[in-house]
Formats: sequence, structure tokens, C-alpha cells
Amino acid sequence: MLPSDSSREEQEQQAAAAQRYREASAERKEIEAQLAAGVRYPDSPERIAARVNRLLERGGVPPAAAVESVHAEAMDVPETLERVIGLTKDLQPWSFLPRGARAAATVARISILRDGLERPHATGFLVSPWLLLTNHHVLPDADTARRCFLEFNAQVSIDNTPDAAIRFELAPDTFFTADEHLDYALVAVRPAADGSLAGAKFGWNQLSNQQGKLVQNEPVNVIGHPMGRLKEIALRDNALVQRLDEFLHYRTDTEPGNSGSPVFNDQWEVVALHHQGVPNTDAQGRILRKDGQIWRRGIDSDDTIDYVSNEGARISSILKHLATLALPPEQRALLSEMGPESGLREDGAVGPMATPVTPVAPAVAPAPLPQEAAAAGAAPVPAAAGAVRAPARTHVGVRAPKDAFGGERHLVFLHGRSQQGKDPEVLRRGWTGGLNHGLTRAGLPTIDPADVWFPYYGDRIVEVLGQHEAIPGSAVDAPAVAALETFAAQSEEGTYEQLVMEAAVLAGMPQDGQTATENLGSALVGSLQGGLSWLAAKTDVDALAIATIFRDVDAYLRDQAVRNAVLDRVFEEIPHDGELVLVTHSLGTVVGMDLVANRLPPGMKVTLLVTAGSPLGMNAVNSRLIPPGTKRPGTVTDWVNAWCPTDAVAIGCPLEPVWGKLTEEHAVMNASDRAHDIEEYLAHPEVAAAIDRFLARATG
Repeated sequence: MLPSDSSREEQEQQAAAAQRYREASAERKEIEAQLAAGVRYPDSPERIAARVNRLLERGGVPPAAAVESVHAEAMDVPETLERVIGLTKDLQPWSFLPRGARAAATVARISILRDGLERPHATGFLVSPWLLLTNHHVLPDADTARRCFLEFNAQVSIDNTPDAAIRFELAPDTFFTADEHLDYALVAVRPAADGSLAGAKFGWNQLSNQQGKLVQNEPVNVIGHPMGRLKEIALRDNALVQRLDEFLHYRTDTEPGNSGSPVFNDQWEVVALHHQGVPNTDAQGRILRKDGQIWRRGIDSDDTIDYVSNEGARISSILKHLATLALPPEQRALLSEMGPESGLREDGAVGPMATPVTPVAPAVAPAPLPQEAAAAGAAPVPAAAGAVRAPARTHVGVRAPKDAFGGERHLVFLHGRSQQGKDPEVLRRGWTGGLNHGLTRAGLPTIDPADVWFPYYGDRIVEVLGQHEAIPGSAVDAPAVAALETFAAQSEEGTYEQLVMEAAVLAGMPQDGQTATENLGSALVGSLQGGLSWLAAKTDVDALAIATIFRDVDAYLRDQAVRNAVLDRVFEEIPHDGELVLVTHSLGTVVGMDLVANRLPPGMKVTLLVTAGSPLGMNAVNSRLIPPGTKRPGTVTDWVNAWCPTDAVAIGCPLEPVWGKLTEEHAVMNASDRAHDIEEYLAHPEVAAAIDRFLARATG
């Protein structure tokens, strides 16, 4: 918040921060003593171990670099772990810069209408397709939010000229909540006139309540609008000084106007919500100037204050507070879109993130507000008091109008694994949000989620697998080793082991069984476990996710009852005339290949098949298709494949050496913690443009 906007609440927040700083002085002195003694990261062994595990699992440290570093000299376990963390401080991968730019895109300048003038006010950042996070002292109530607006891209461009800012308004009637103690406000952002969401245009940050994001003395980065200026970033000489129960104290350069800025670690995960500098005070709690004299409010300027630290509310504390709120279902549904590690999902599931901690295209893009939908010519969405209602859980596929895209071609999304219990309408909007992100980046018009067919077999595959095959909810957090052993035992003919070991060999694992990476965050041993360990170390997908993905693929391929049940359900929920533009992902690429080869209605053809994150390049997969082999089905006219080199499931790609010439094949770089995510794949402009070309032919 700018100095002219200073309020009683901000003064109280400042006094409380100073008191917390004083009360933590004894612990801080101990931290400083450890630093002086040469301890790089003066934190608990448990937190350091959690940090190393997260870095290794999320690709924050290249496995080869970690191994080279720790094998250079003999070290004990604490030294080894500190050395791995130190790699992220000494040298960053090239992706640090584009991921930082992507994170910065989610940050907006908040301006307020006062006395007939629009004035820069503070900073905020997107944390879901709909929601923006800032400080309570910035937006203390819904009335204040109604007088504010956002400016994205308020920054200097790559050519060092002012970028074209894009304006969005806030929608506190849809969602608004705030807490004075943690100094946060969470508010909905009104869709643009064309119905598009801010999160679809600029991405958003998935928040996590998990440990391992930061240890004391690690760097932090702050992006905001200091003094209302164009967007700036504080990168150098920044570090976490001390972790309190609900707040972080860190050293970085910030100014008024940075209120509401995200505080990131070097992997661009949000660790705190910045709210103010911590002033130096005397024994009576009076603020001191830089010259040691008492600071006089109303006489001395803010820049004369001796600030000794900065303070932000821990993201985990904010998420825990949000989880306790009693909210109506439609608002709880909006919270559930904040990511799988937020602890706010409606199904209550919490586990390893399959999707970014870094800003990405939205995982969910809800429908426009009723008045905007009507203005765009769409059917109004029923709502009360301007609020968005959560979609019903139908658990069957959703269809599109027969005249969508001219009625000649139908766009069909075919999902992959682990979609049980999810709302197909929400999934369809998520896929469409990713595609629209890519279309926007390619300069092409976006599409309406309602125009997409979304067959849904997520619940059906779990039903037919049965209790002994399906993973119960309580097992989601089980160690990867236990899951691996269970899945291997279920695969009596050894086909599951074939899948894992072939993928590991394709990922470069030495075939003498020696796993050179010695994944430091894992206890996996033995042949099959070593293969899984190698895949987790070499790719950007965690071990448990890899184990379960290949379990689902194996179950589908080896059990004809499972296969028939899935194909029957998909067949029931796709159009039976015209041409298909079929976009498939993960296990869905295998189901899709069986579908187009065996189950299409007579006379139908697939004008375009898109495969993303596909295991179809693996012999253990394509040899078990119906029919087996790698001959493209005659019903497929054009085929586009997208794969990420760090996606463990797509490890057999590129597909052309296996399947022959494709229409297009794109190697893309997804975020390290979203390597297998469909929204990431669809957000790439070259992938989205390929889909658009075939849809445009139908409507043009």
C-alpha cells in the first residue's frame, strides 16, 4: 500500500510485526551464530530433509548435478543434504528465467478509485483461475474491492518500452473473504467482456500447504509494484531470515506498493504473502529512524524508518485458515480450484502435486458470470446475488451441441488416469482452459467449453478394477515402494514390471542394474524399484505418480473386462456421425488408439488425432494394442503428437521412429512439476494451433 493510503490497520499491523520480531530475537541470534560458524542453512534436520526431497522430486536440482556434487568428497548426511540445497543457490537452470517470467505474468497492480481519480494502491496475484490474493489492509472489505481494478502486464516489455496493460475488475459478490491477523484478502476477478478469465490469460500460482518449500537462509524473490511503479522484481541478496509459526521474516528490498506481493522461492513456488517491512523499535516499541532517533509520525517520511526485515504471512497458514471457513457450496467450489496441495479440494484429497506450483494455465475455468454470459449471447448461468454456482457431480460424460464448429467436426477430449470422483464438467473446462491459453498465445480465437465433447470413464474404470485393484483414498499418501510392490503383485504375468523397466531403460538406466543417480530422496532398492527410482530422478514426475500411471495402463491392457468397460463407456459418450478431432492424454492415448482402430461407428473417421504425454512409443504398450503393432489405423487422417522430455509417461517418444511419419510432432517443455499435465501440453501455442487448424477447416 502506498504511503498516502496508510491506515490505522496498517499501523497496527506494523506494530504487531515489530513485536513478533522482538519476541523472536533469541532464536534469531542463534540462527545468526550458526551462520557465523559456517552453517549454510540453520534449520532443523527434518525441514532440510523435506526440502531436499522436494527439490529432487520436483526437478529443482538436476539429479546428475546432485550426484556429481555429493560424490566429489566424503560427507555425512547433513552435509550431503546441505550440498544439494546449495546447488540451487549457486547455479540456476536456464528455465529459471522463463518460469520467473511466467510467475510474473500472474502479478497485477491494484489501483483504487478515490475522489474521482484512479490511483495505484498495491499488488495482488492470481492463485486460481478466478481468485486473486492480496492483503487485508489493501482490501479490508467488499466495498473497497468494488472501487478497485487490476492491471496485468503493467511492466516494461522486452524492448524496454511500456507494455500494454490489460485491465480486469474485481467481483467481490462472487467471492470475498479476508483475515486481519494474517493480513490477507482473497477476492474473485470478474471475467473479461468476452467471458475469458484472468487465469486463462495470465496463468496462476498453485499454492501448497506442504513442507519443503524453503529453509532458513535460502533465497527468496519478490515481484510487485513498489510505489505503484511498473512491475519490478527483487532478486539479489534476498534470503529467509527466520520462520515463525504463521509468518516469515526475510531480507529483501521492498517499498510501499509491494503490499500483497507474492514471495517466491527459487523454484517459483509461492512461500508467503508479503505485507510490510518490519521497523526497528526501542524497548517501548517506538519506531526508530535510520539515525537512531524516534520516528515521528506525520513529520518524518517513511523512507527515514530503519527497517530491519520484511514480513509475510506463510502461505500454509493462509491455506489452513481458508480450510476452516464456513462457506456456501459455490464458494467452496472456487476454493477447491486452488490446486491439489492447497488442502482445499472438495474431495478432501491431499497429495503430491501433479500440477504447478508455478503459474500455469488454469486447471479449471468456470463459466462466466450470468450478466456477462448473456451479453456474449450465451445461455445465462443460474446464480444468486452474482455468485457462481458449483457444477453438479454427474459422473457421466458431457456432450456438445450438434452444431458446434459448424456441425461437421466434433472436438472430443479423452482423459487419462486417476480421474475418478471428479466432475466431468469441471474437467472439460480445465482442458479447455489449457487449450484457450495456447490459442491466446498463438493469437487465435478461443473456444467455448460447451462446444467440446468429454466422454468420462474415470468412475467406470475404478468400478471394474474392483476393490483389490483400485487404490483406496487412504493409500494415496502411501510410499512409492509399497505401491510398486502391490501393483507388481497384481500383474501376475509380469507385464507391469515390463512397463516400468522398459521406461527406465528408455530413460537411460544402465542395464547392469546400477542406478547411477542414487536418488537421494528415496529408499527404493532392487531391480524394479531401482527402475522406478531412475525414472523419478530422470524426469519431472514423482515416483508414486509414475507407479500408479503405469499400473492403470497395465490394468487396461492386460484385463479384457477393464478394456471393454472403458471402451464401451467412451463409445456411448462420443458423437456417432461426422468427423472427430480427438485430443487424448496419458492412458487416454491408449484408449483412443483402441477406439479408432476398433470401435468407431461405420463411416466415421478421425480427421485429427492428438496424443499428448503418451506411452504409445513403448513396445510393452503398442504390442498389446488391438490389433498389436504400430500400424496407424486407416480411420486416422492426421496425427499430431506432443511430448515433454521430462514426462516419464512419454518416455518412448518421439513416436515417429516407432509409428512412422506423423503430421506433426512437437517436443515441448512443461513446468517441472507439471511435466505430465494436460493443461501444460495444450497451453503450448504450436499444439493449440494444430487443433485450431482442423477446427477452422470445419467452420470455414
